[in-house]
Amino acid sequence: MTGPFATQPGPVPVLVLGDVLLVTLQGDLHDTAAEQLQQDIIERIASSPAPVCGVVIDISGVEIVDSFLGRILAEIAASARLLATRTVLAGMRPPVAITLVELGLTMPGLDTALDVERALLLLGRPSPAAPTAHPEEGA
Repeated sequence: MTGPFATQPGPVPVLVLGDVLLVTLQGDLHDTAAEQLQQDIIERIASSPAPVCGVVIDISGVEIVDSFLGRILAEIAASARLLATRTVLAGMRPPVAITLVELGLTMPGLDTALDVERALLLLGRPSPAAPTAHPEEGA
């Protein structure tokens, strides 16, 4: 199918929040898109002019994680760790967690958080939505 309604999967954007890369997955991620995402993240870490301290992968928009995507996520975390970058998986739904356990995917080296804000806190970074303190107020 061609035209404006084509269902061809597009690239997953990798956003930069200071020294953290943020990836938000929505819906089904096809195998080729998952492999491309893995390559994109690792290339961004390796080619960044400033050190990347962490990668947050938000999967709150993902209904199903199959064994292939689970393996890709684990490989992203392992590769990032070798490049001195921590990976946090955010927004995992209970059915996804159950599926990963049933598949026997332990995902070593991959931290988890309930949402992106908590993932950023795990990395020692304040959330962009968090209010900033003003020292002149209340003094």
